[in-house]
Amino acid sequence: MRLAILGTRGIPARYGGFETLAEELSARLAARGHEVTVYTRPRYAEKGLEQWRGAKIRTLPTLSTKHLETAVHGFFSAVHAAAKSYDAILVCNAANALASMLPRATGTRIVLNVDGIEWQRAKWGSLGRMAFRASEILATAIPHVVVADARVIQHYYRERYGLQTAFIPYGGDLPAPKGNDTLAKLGLAPGGYALYVSRLEPENNALAVVEAYKSVPGDLPLVMVGDAPYAREYIARVKSAADSRAIFPGAIYGEGYRQLLAGCRVYIQATEVGGTHPALVEALGYGRVVCYNATPENEEVAGGAGIPFDAHRPESLAVVLRRLLDEPASGSVWMERAKARVQEQYLWNDVTDRYEAVLEGKPLLP
Repeated sequence: MRLAILGTRGIPARYGGFETLAEELSARLAARGHEVTVYTRPRYAEKGLEQWRGAKIRTLPTLSTKHLETAVHGFFSAVHAAAKSYDAILVCNAANALASMLPRATGTRIVLNVDGIEWQRAKWGSLGRMAFRASEILATAIPHVVVADARVIQHYYRERYGLQTAFIPYGGDLPAPKGNDTLAKLGLAPGGYALYVSRLEPENNALAVVEAYKSVPGDLPLVMVGDAPYAREYIARVKSAADSRAIFPGAIYGEGYRQLLAGCRVYIQATEVGGTHPALVEALGYGRVVCYNATPENEEVAGGAGIPFDAHRPESLAVVLRRLLDEPASGSVWMERAKARVQEQYLWNDVTDRYEAVLEGKPLLP
């Protein structure tokens, strides 16, 4: 098939969950013989790079503002895609539901991954929340198939809108890293640090993590990987609240990210809003000891293979971390559970099978 993926920041992945999905899925679909194009925003594109892991890259402009960047790029991508008459398009983010009308009108099959419940994010004001609520409604009417990456999101759309969605999660079976040079640059040793990976935005609770860590004894570094283009004030608060053990290397992707994830002693997932978070799945896949904020979405992914805490009570994370550091041998049980969880539920080939089926128009079990 001739396929496209639009609505993400593009590939190579340099931002979040949708970008991970775009890269991993497009590479596997291309390897299966499909022609895949991924629409990419200029800020995240590599100059002169026209193909990545077998998928074509199409860079189109947008407006680099907090409220318009996604919608404007989604619109330009949809106009271009409508003219190309793809067999099917995977549209990411319910905010792009309206734009997907354009390629649908030309007869292209539209599959929409709605992501999480976007209007719940703290970064949006009242107008932003209204726009995302309207997009949710459009998402139930325009695409041929709606994809939920978590059972919790699937339940939300069924209960609120009576819509049956297709459940397709993320994969967590990443390749082993090729070395430890990223760790060396940061002065870290394998198994010698705690790791947090998320966009540094309020609903991802970076502030709660650094506050909790101040009451954890010892000299184990806390590596806070992430950034956010429109959250400078919040990031400054997080950094000022952290103690001297905290390291803020910014956003790290690709091989460097895999090295950090595979080498940490403890991985901390503190997200509060969204569906399935790829970093959580990937940390489990590398067999890390995972501590996670006990939201329904994170509980669903961890499935008994991680240790819960309450991000609204930072002291609960501190208790978990102190116990793990006091009893390091206890981590081996969690590591085995983590690996088994991903092998059972979160393999990229299985994810690709399911996306390939819905893009082709084949029935998919709920």
